Amino acid sequence: MHYIEPHAHMVSRTTDDYQKMAQAGCRAICEPAFWAGFDRGSVEGFRDYYRQLTEYEPARAAKFGIPHFTWLCINPKEAEDVGFGHEVVSIIPEFLDKPTVLGIGEIGLNKNTRNEQVILEEQIGLALEHDLPILVHTPHLEDKLKGTRLIVDAMKNAQVNPDRVIIDHIEEHTARIVLDAGFWAGMTLYPESKCTPARAIDILETFGMERIWMNSACDWGISDPLAVVKCALEMKKRHHAEAVVQKVIFDNPKTFLSQSPNFQL
Repeated sequence: MHYIEPHAHMVSRTTDDYQKMAQAGCRAICEPAFWAGFDRGSVEGFRDYYRQLTEYEPARAAKFGIPHFTWLCINPKEAEDVGFGHEVVSIIPEFLDKPTVLGIGEIGLNKNTRNEQVILEEQIGLALEHDLPILVHTPHLEDKLKGTRLIVDAMKNAQVNPDRVIIDHIEEHTARIVLDAGFWAGMTLYPESKCTPARAIDILETFGMERIWMNSACDWGISDPLAVVKCALEMKKRHHAEAVVQKVIFDNPKTFLSQSPNFQL
């Protein structure tokens, strides 16, 4: 079985995780910029983080034969201070010509505040300016439904091509909003929150297999870097054909990610 892990925060994972993912058939890992487990206090902290994503992690993954790609942004969890957010966004173009950068992400909303929306809109503009795809984070702690609607409205107001946007962390009550608007949808598989494999497969069976992917979003919390493979096995137990499983875990993410010329397998 071959699969793509389209959303994993490998800077928070051990080298053993790379080994396990390689053995499970992972053909590529994509790492969106994220929160560090604490709020960073300086722009230079972000500059070092972007160097880690674009230089160090690709080299670590390569030891196990896995191509590593990244998305760059300031995550909404650190976007409440608008002035600081502007400063961080201003250094992102320094890294956009790195050979493993796919686009801007994971931008979005965390608590659905106006300040978060300001930085979201600024980073949408950055993506449009550089003709880059976008990966979007929808809220966990606050109202996911409201946040998803705000994000979709922001994309429409900026006249973003929805084919170039993946809106992640969808659940049963937000999938229709995202897919009906023409965006791609991502399902995050977590042991204790977001989607269990059973819920994810229910969503697939309800909304279809088009423009949708699954990811582990493994990070510093309780999460599983092999969640995609385990969900694929559950799909087989429900008698989904091999071709259908491969579409969701490999073909779909490959189709979306290939919109970036840097994505090469």
